Amino acid sequence: MIHYEIHPVNPEAHLFEVKLHLDPVKNEAGQKLYLPNWIPGSYMIRDFAKHIQWIKAESASGELQLQRLDKSSWLLPASQEKLVVTYQVYAWDLSVRGAHLDQTHGFFNGTCMFLAVDGREGETCSLDISRPDGKDYVHWRLATGLKPVEGTEEFAFGRYQAADYDELIDCPVEMADFHLISFEACDIPHHMVLTGRHRVDSERLASDLKKICEHHIRFFGEPAPMDRYLFMTYVLGDGFGGLEHRNSTALHCSRRDLPLETDDTHKVKDSYQTFLDLCSHEYFHTWNVKRIKPAEFLPYDMQSESYTELLWAFEGITSYYDNLALAQTASISAEEYLTRLAKTLTSVRRSKGRMIQTVTDSSFDAWTKFYKQDENAPNAVVSYYTKGAEVALCLDLLIRQKTDWEKSLKDIMRRLWIEYGKAQQGVENDTIQSLVLEEVPESACQEIKDFFQLALYSTEQLPTVSLLQSVGLEFKCLPRQERNDRGEFKKELPQYKELAALGIEFKSKATGILVKNVYADGAAGKAGVAAGDQLIALNGLKIAADDFDSHIQQIPVGETITLSGFRRDELMEFEVVLEAAECDTAYITYAENFDDKKSCFNSWLNIHNSGTQS
Repeated sequence: MIHYEIHPVNPEAHLFEVKLHLDPVKNEAGQKLYLPNWIPGSYMIRDFAKHIQWIKAESASGELQLQRLDKSSWLLPASQEKLVVTYQVYAWDLSVRGAHLDQTHGFFNGTCMFLAVDGREGETCSLDISRPDGKDYVHWRLATGLKPVEGTEEFAFGRYQAADYDELIDCPVEMADFHLISFEACDIPHHMVLTGRHRVDSERLASDLKKICEHHIRFFGEPAPMDRYLFMTYVLGDGFGGLEHRNSTALHCSRRDLPLETDDTHKVKDSYQTFLDLCSHEYFHTWNVKRIKPAEFLPYDMQSESYTELLWAFEGITSYYDNLALAQTASISAEEYLTRLAKTLTSVRRSKGRMIQTVTDSSFDAWTKFYKQDENAPNAVVSYYTKGAEVALCLDLLIRQKTDWEKSLKDIMRRLWIEYGKAQQGVENDTIQSLVLEEVPESACQEIKDFFQLALYSTEQLPTVSLLQSVGLEFKCLPRQERNDRGEFKKELPQYKELAALGIEFKSKATGILVKNVYADGAAGKAGVAAGDQLIALNGLKIAADDFDSHIQQIPVGETITLSGFRRDELMEFEVVLEAAECDTAYITYAENFDDKKSCFNSWLNIHNSGTQS
């Protein structure tokens, strides 16, 4: 057994101290130790070892010389005595991927903290976790997916154990005087740990999460693959994010995202829908990517990049089902779901990168493009989350259509779980297509093959319009009316109105606007406006960010305007010929033949004839 100790030695300075206890190193070549360079679920090299302040190795006879091998690994010399490797880690990364410590809480992922012993990753690991010293921390508790042992109570500091190194780093730890909400889903204990200031309606949050968790468990089939589950949530003024783990998730949310006791219980505010989406998304990952994995992730190589084409499925399919589950459990209404779907489709259509990059290339290039986006990303990158969700929507409706509504994408996901996840067999690039071909009639096989070729390996438009028609919905794209328009469900679609647009994204400044992104084929881009330009005047008049869009829209398409602004410290002028705004905002409504398709619509959203959902 490999044993670790971790102590928040100095919260004010954001320092954890870690000790690694090892048996004698009898190999004359020594023993290699290393820290991961990335964390599963976040596909970018993060070089966690850069946060190690200092490191030393000692035996009973004194200090040993550690040899640095590269940026994240060390060599322990041979020794006939037991060894202790001690190091301090700077923890000031307020994200779900890293480690953070101050006087209010401590959080860490194991990838930031625990040196692996090369060749011994399969051995059992034990871990002693202690609270910070001092009376200010006596009320702190501890939450982790690791198993408590040797008399350690749940949510207490003490000794924990992992079956191997992979489990050790896949169970993050939160320590604070946190708020705990507990419930059971399919007889499995679930806990929501909330750190930070908030006024949450605990009963409502537990009730909503219970429905969603039970839905996902039954989606894949009982029993669930874990015996307890933790939602570890850090509540901020502004924050959003999540990272999946085998029996837990680390989340960030805004205080306004949480339900309050004063909220209208008959409505689900949009920000709370978004938080439930996030919880649903990370919980679905318990199966889809934590256990059903690309072949390239078996096992993970956390020293270097692991390339895969399949993030469209592992993130995209998860993104499709995260808010669909909210509709299928009646956590939100069908029309609220259609608004969320419209926003996803809008996101895809506002990405010019969809016409350049395939969704499989987006996945493969996640390490260098998707996770390292710059000002040109809207022109060059498509999201495997949103485009993948649209692929999943089309695939689900296509399977239903070709099997007379006897099968769906759910059947494929269940087979992936049984035949690949449970069997610990990696998913290959063609696995999902092969499973779909086995489920549909032979007469539909060529159409399925054509769909996969179109969806995954081309930049052509998906058949979303026609497939939504199969459930009685009309889908149309129109110019956005306002900066915050992201698409929605409408009882009646807005009429097309030609509006002028510059083709930029910007943020407000005290003096004008700062250009964030320029669409290469837009009016401003053609005139030479670039990201980073600070625009201060339109036709000689000072720009006010709050009404800049409306001013542009009042000018006829085809008219030339003069924009003045600074690039760096140089004053520049741009003559811009205004063009019509693109139809990139998605609207969904009921089609004229909705009543004829209502049974299909109800089947898709799991709505019973009584109008209820389950």
